[in-house]
Amino acid sequence: MSSGKTIVWFRRDLRIEDNPALAAAARDGSVFPVYIWCPEEEGQFYPGRVSRWWLKQSLAHLEQSLKPLGAELVMIKTQSTLSALLDCIKATEATKVVVNRLYDPVSLVRDHSIEEKLAEVGISMQSYNGDLLYEPWEIYDDEGRAFSTFDAYWDKCLNMQMEPVSLLPPWRLMPAAVTGTVERCTIEGLGLENELEKSSNALLGRGCSPGWSNADKALTEFVEQDLFDYSKSRFKVGASSTSLLSPYLHFGEISVRKVFRCVRMKQILWRREWKSQGEESVNLFLKAIGLREYSRYLCFNYPFTHERSLLSNMKYFPWNADANHFKVWRQGRTGYPLVDAGMRELWATGWIHNRIRVIVSSFAVKFLLLPWKWGMKYFWDTLLDADLECDILGWQYISGSLPDGQELEQLDCPQIQGSKFDPEGEYVRQWLPELARMPIEWIHHPWDAPLTVLKAAGVELGLNYPKPIIDIDKAQEHLREAIFKMWEMEAAAKSTTSSQMNEDVFDNSDSIKTSAILKVIPKKKSSCLTYSSNDQRVPSFQNCNNGLLPRKRPLPVDEEKLHMDKPNKQNKEAGTSGREDLCSTAESSASKRQKSTSSTSTSIISFTVPQYCSSSDGRPFQDHESSNLNLTWHEKIDLEQTSNKNG
Repeated sequence: MSSGKTIVWFRRDLRIEDNPALAAAARDGSVFPVYIWCPEEEGQFYPGRVSRWWLKQSLAHLEQSLKPLGAELVMIKTQSTLSALLDCIKATEATKVVVNRLYDPVSLVRDHSIEEKLAEVGISMQSYNGDLLYEPWEIYDDEGRAFSTFDAYWDKCLNMQMEPVSLLPPWRLMPAAVTGTVERCTIEGLGLENELEKSSNALLGRGCSPGWSNADKALTEFVEQDLFDYSKSRFKVGASSTSLLSPYLHFGEISVRKVFRCVRMKQILWRREWKSQGEESVNLFLKAIGLREYSRYLCFNYPFTHERSLLSNMKYFPWNADANHFKVWRQGRTGYPLVDAGMRELWATGWIHNRIRVIVSSFAVKFLLLPWKWGMKYFWDTLLDADLECDILGWQYISGSLPDGQELEQLDCPQIQGSKFDPEGEYVRQWLPELARMPIEWIHHPWDAPLTVLKAAGVELGLNYPKPIIDIDKAQEHLREAIFKMWEMEAAAKSTTSSQMNEDVFDNSDSIKTSAILKVIPKKKSSCLTYSSNDQRVPSFQNCNNGLLPRKRPLPVDEEKLHMDKPNKQNKEAGTSGREDLCSTAESSASKRQKSTSSTSTSIISFTVPQYCSSSDGRPFQDHESSNLNLTWHEKIDLEQTSNKNG
């Protein structure tokens, strides 16, 4: 063991087992573990209430886990991550900083900037893969291009001659001597939850157990009890039929390598025992793991995907920026029971089944034509397992913005979806008590029920349960019109281009005023609640220490063949030349940096979520949801109606 001093910078890797950065620092000498909380740098992706609650509990768990090993987790709240790191380096006389890599656009920018600044003062920043099975720059097609479809990407991953290996936790950590001053704080001092949030957060502890050791328990329980039936039970929206590992994976409380290895071992055993159902379940679960991998791959190789669609023709789609429709969807008052039940469960618990996520997001995008970026941001604000990369992948898939995404014209009827995934109506009754007495045959479409049935069930449409916000046929008509308009605008743009006239056509959501989206924040803002109208740019990686670059620009997509038909396997990787919308991280960054005055410059993003917006009659109003966390749904609705009436 050398005598070096190393800063171990924890981020979304809150574990001691299979933590490459921690293991490397332990081998090199003494360590100084630190977690830095800088709300100002989170910008528009400041974590939501339940996500911050999980983070707080996970940090407490990590702190208690490091103490027996001989080290103490130092927590710092600051306005500059770089300044905090420099203070730690000065106080400990450390010679390097180690981190596990992150792949979202905001973190890529921040890490690259910090690495450059540290290098200027002679401090190296070494990064490790603690989040993925395969690095984004390791998976390319035979021509060295980035994949733009999941199946091709995942097939390549599964055929890679590399097995993930987990690292054992260190037996002992040698703490670095501190000769200077570091302004550390307690977990409470980080300000991850304020007084208004604590009463609601207390309920989360009854069903959630953050922490890396609890992640191990959750994995073991799933593999031993639920994995075998996963292929049959994964669509049961009213039951705990999934692994529930997503928040643990997001915060790095368990490594994806450990999950992969554990599940593969079960698959080998079931294969020997000729248990085909178990094998099928493992393949489906590994595909879910693969989608998480692909979300990182997509964001790294196509770093603009949090701002605009991967398919450039979607920039012509006429989104309907209706703040009232957005509010009704968020509050679960659309009049479609399965959608409303899902949105109310999301607000109450911070979690919904993946199938319900697909249903509610599809309703927002295709029934209401709401910009997919609005839904993406709302999921980020409310999900317990909020994960930016997975969020981006899911919403781009639903909105038809990916080459292999859901067909844009596919409009799934919530009534049929309810009969399929909640056949007994138990899920709807759980989250919509006003419909608890509705018969099974009418539970998913109460608007069709006879008046006698509604009266017997105590349901008054338009009073204690809303009428459908839009008729299904009307929604189909609006969607069809929007698609035709998109085609017309695209054809006009191509015609203009062919006549050598320069006319830029942008995603219409870029021009939507930010006041059209509601921000969900407590009534009394704490100092840590900072929102920015700017987003970070993606850096060039040409000077990174690892020297690994995408070898060629990612393969563009033949969008003329992908207007409305789902691409077949022969077309999935077909390409056109010269598309600026599909470019690699390094290339897009290089062109942007030429216009940048500094490495931390930001670009104006297409949307933010402001605190106030205007009502339909032009009067400003404030969203009351977060300031009344303990109210029932009816009380919240009544409060809003009273507020609007009183002006």
